[in-house]
Amino acid sequence: MIPPSAQKGRGTACNPHNRFASHQSVMEDDGWHQEVPPTQGTEVRVEIAKTVISRNTSPDLPFDRSINPYRGCEHGCIYCYARPSHAYWDLSPGLDFETKLIAKTNAAEVLAQQLSKPGYVCAPINLGSNTDPYQPIEREQMLTRRLLEVLLRFRHPVTIVTKGALILRDLDLLAEMASLRLVRVMISLTTLDADLKRVLEPRAASPNARLRAIRVLREAGIPVGVLCSPIIPMINDSELEHLLEAARQAGAQSAAYMMLRLPLEVAPLFEQWLQDHYPQRASHVLSLIRQSRGGELYDSRFGTRMRGEGIFAEMLAQRFAKTVRRLNFEGRDAQVLDCSLFSPPGEQLILF
Repeated sequence: MIPPSAQKGRGTACNPHNRFASHQSVMEDDGWHQEVPPTQGTEVRVEIAKTVISRNTSPDLPFDRSINPYRGCEHGCIYCYARPSHAYWDLSPGLDFETKLIAKTNAAEVLAQQLSKPGYVCAPINLGSNTDPYQPIEREQMLTRRLLEVLLRFRHPVTIVTKGALILRDLDLLAEMASLRLVRVMISLTTLDADLKRVLEPRAASPNARLRAIRVLREAGIPVGVLCSPIIPMINDSELEHLLEAARQAGAQSAAYMMLRLPLEVAPLFEQWLQDHYPQRASHVLSLIRQSRGGELYDSRFGTRMRGEGIFAEMLAQRFAKTVRRLNFEGRDAQVLDCSLFSPPGEQLILF
């Protein structure tokens, strides 16, 4: 039986109003019983972007710039911290986030223009900071591949975070970039339980497919690590050591983790998901989250939002550190990318 607030292949069937809406509508039973169920189909809208490089000054992130070729994400992960960003487009962070996607179709051309500006200073760009660059619609849109082609042409370093096995399609570009120390990949691995993955991340690649991606990338000479994220108390936290072991065996060189984040509209969506799929442990899960977030479901402070605080968060950090040492994972410093090769095509070379 599928819960009334869930749809097969989607993270949620709920479509809560976004926080910027000037007015809201409420469904009432008028006796006609002609309610139209929310669509399950994926709609892709086009955005003509003026810029594609986003900047940040967060001390919690290992990069200061990123590119997101898509808005919204078809993977449908119920916990996704990017869901609230859909409200800026007058869309719901719920089902709309998974089904009404926006593609920046001119992203590659705009990136080339931005990198060619005289004042641009090279530093690694991250792909996948807000939504997954290898979500299913990338098969047809190919925006991520075109961005990689531009970055390779400019000899510009890039880091990629994805849970999409589609990344293997671009193995040719990534291998060439790796030979120049221009790329590093992190594969997001949340669970090894296929049943849990099916309801937690309905349209993302299977755990085995992600482990295979790590293996193939490493065999091709591409620096690859594992991101165990998010760690959810009483849902997947018991898997942490197993996730790291499986990733290391597949060839992952580095590892990182993040605790569950529930900003804005994500919190009620996740609470409903718990009631639908884990009603008997829902209160325990939420209690542990609050214990790690100063009594709230979310704490946005820099320094704590990625890890949490308190006994549970400290125990999680110790377990991660101990396992990383035992498995001999490398640190991030061992995979430093090369910014010295950056050279916009057509740029005049220095003679002396």
